[in-house]
Amino acid sequence: MERPSLEINLPDTHEEGKLYVVDSLNNLNKLNVCPDVSQRVLDEEENTGGTGENTAGSNIRNQCLFFVTFILTLIVSLALVSFVIFLIIQTRNKMDQISSRLISEKKNIEELKKMNNMILKHLNQSGMKE
Repeated sequence: MERPSLEINLPDTHEEGKLYVVDSLNNLNKLNVCPDVSQRVLDEEENTGGTGENTAGSNIRNQCLFFVTFILTLIVSLALVSFVIFLIIQTRNKMDQISSRLISEKKNIEELKKMNNMILKHLNQSGMKE
């Protein structure tokens, strides 16, 4: 009678041993194959009960959102810099126009002074003759 009880217990022990070996191999495989970062992700998944997919999805979503925000910021910055450069060029053109006008007006004023001096000389000479 003891033999049948041994035969029943032996397969159970053998199955438990198989499960223990498979679990040990899985743990060893995780340690050898996965880098430290992936191992931490796997550990977090085990701790959270397998909700790591949501965390990974939100991480990817956050990275995409950051990337899109970064690209939009670069585009806005480029637009602002282009606008500032445009304003600088326009201001330089206006300053060149104003400078050329001032130079021409200065020449006109000098010519008017010369004419005024000639007129005064002419009046002084004609006043002396009378």
